[in-house]
Amino acid sequence: MVDNNNAQDMCMDWDDSIQNDGNDFTPLPEGDYVFKVTAFERARHPGSANLPPCNKAALTLTAYGEDGKTSRVFCDLFLYRTMEWKMSAFFRSIGQKKHGEKFTPDWNKVLNQRGRAHFKFVEYKDKNGDDRTKNEVDKFLDYDESLMPPDTDKSTSGGMEVDENGFMKIPDDAADELPFN
Repeated sequence: MVDNNNAQDMCMDWDDSIQNDGNDFTPLPEGDYVFKVTAFERARHPGSANLPPCNKAALTLTAYGEDGKTSRVFCDLFLYRTMEWKMSAFFRSIGQKKHGEKFTPDWNKVLNQRGRAHFKFVEYKDKNGDDRTKNEVDKFLDYDESLMPPDTDKSTSGGMEVDENGFMKIPDDAADELPFN
């Protein structure tokens, strides 16, 4: 789900200068990590040998290592009954579902949620045929508040503090500086 207000701020003009060279991609070692859902898109799976065409939630998770390094991990949740267990595990990992309870997902509350998962290495060949390694979710872990560090990552909000719905928080003392009554 694209935040159009934030997307508008990220758009560039043809004569804008550029500086960001990107980050070196290094997967995190296999293990349990806190993640944050940094992107969510409602998409469609075209079908494969193992799964017919169906809806899917295309998630981007940012996993946080203890040394401050992060890894971006792509994860699809297929809206298909044989894959229901994975959706349940995901929603338990972000604290929205309890084990064994019947639950209707609120997909609008997925973005910026944090949880824990076990991430593993996966080797693959890129489009040039070169061998690469990436992280992949091995399994989602049930939510445990005591294992959640404070959320200090503001990269998904352009550096501004946001609430649980993704809206910018305005400090109380800033009201006098707003350009309207």
